Amino acid sequence: MKKTTPYFLWDYDLTENKVRKILKKGDESSRRWLMARILESAKFKDVWQYLTLEEVKKTFPYLNLKKPIRKAWQRAFKAWGC
Repeated sequence: MKKTTPYFLWDYDLTENKVRKILKKGDESSRRWLMARILESAKFKDVWQYLTLEEVKKTFPYLNLKKPIRKAWQRAFKAWGC
């Protein structure tokens, strides 16, 4: 695993390993924050390097997302038949 900070977390000192650890074993609040950050700031193709569609669908209602980002993901879910 890389020891650099992922580009979508430019303002935090989190390594790739730490990001994956939070997503896998972090408390719910930290996981939700990080998932929202990924959905808002990562390139679409990179989202799936960290999250699964099932994880996103399950947690989506609880994520604090910017309104335009939330709507874009909702449109995507609809287009995908989710």
